Amino acid sequence: QDIRDCPGPLSALTELNAAVKEKFHHLRGRIQELEQMAKEQDKESEKQALLREVENHKKQMLSNQAAWRKANLACKIAIDNSEKDQLLQGRDSLRQRKTTKESLAESASNITESLMGISRMMSQQVQQSEETVQTLANSSRTILEANEEFKSMSGTIQLGRKLITKYNRRELTDKLLIFLALALFLATVLYILKKRLFPFL
Repeated sequence: QDIRDCPGPLSALTELNAAVKEKFHHLRGRIQELEQMAKEQDKESEKQALLREVENHKKQMLSNQAAWRKANLACKIAIDNSEKDQLLQGRDSLRQRKTTKESLAESASNITESLMGISRMMSQQVQQSEETVQTLANSSRTILEANEEFKSMSGTIQLGRKLITKYNRRELTDKLLIFLALALFLATVLYILKKRLFPFL
């Protein structure tokens, strides 16, 4: 709103824009901190909630940047129109007309330069938006890959648990069979000894 209502000159608008850029830089840093905090969460539900909040903040920031660009454009046009009006009101003589033409040429040059600056700024904002979208896509892909790894690890752990249970049962069965075989062997030995040593029994 301060930018939209700025009466000029362009130096005042430049100072306001510098302050806004600083605030956007600070905001972007805080959003990145929040995103890093989300990635460090242990619980998946908390991580997803924080990532959704990060996404909302990024969308709000992009909306504010778009409003900022529109306000800049409107303010620059208003300042340029005001300068044109002031120049047009001062034409009283041929010399003044010549001076006005030179001023108009300079004003047109300033307008062209201002528009080029706005175009460059909008190009930078579009590039930043593309980088933000790419970052979000990479984050989403990383989360999906981690989720797939967790599923794979869970399946491996369950399979290992089943195998360990099976091996434990097998070990118990083997011990039982060995015990029965040993008992049968001892019974056979005792039977033979009885027949050899005590045939009358």
